Amino acid sequence: MIVDWIRFWVAAALMLMGLLTFITAIIGVFRMDYVLNRIHVAAKCDTFGLMLSFSSLIVILGWSAASLKLLMIILFLWIANPVSSHLVAHMEVATNPDLEDDCEVTPYDPDTD
Repeated sequence: MIVDWIRFWVAAALMLMGLLTFITAIIGVFRMDYVLNRIHVAAKCDTFGLMLSFSSLIVILGWSAASLKLLMIILFLWIANPVSSHLVAHMEVATNPDLEDDCEVTPYDPDTD
């Protein structure tokens, strides 16, 4: 009985931390002026928020096949989310002609990829 309460409170704390991370991402996306800053905030906070939220579900479920699937989703998103946001940022650098007015970046050279 005590173990169930401990699992509940640990899961609730993880879920609340995930929710606060998502709220931070929303505020950060609206407060940042430039698209590269928005991408950075969204990628970092989404990855961490999903990890906390899914970890909460794993604690609630205990060790089972469903928790293993959630762990696999966490690992996939941990790799895929930063990579996809990097590709979107790379596209912004490659296609925005007014980029040097807003920030300092190295020029895009397609031959170096």
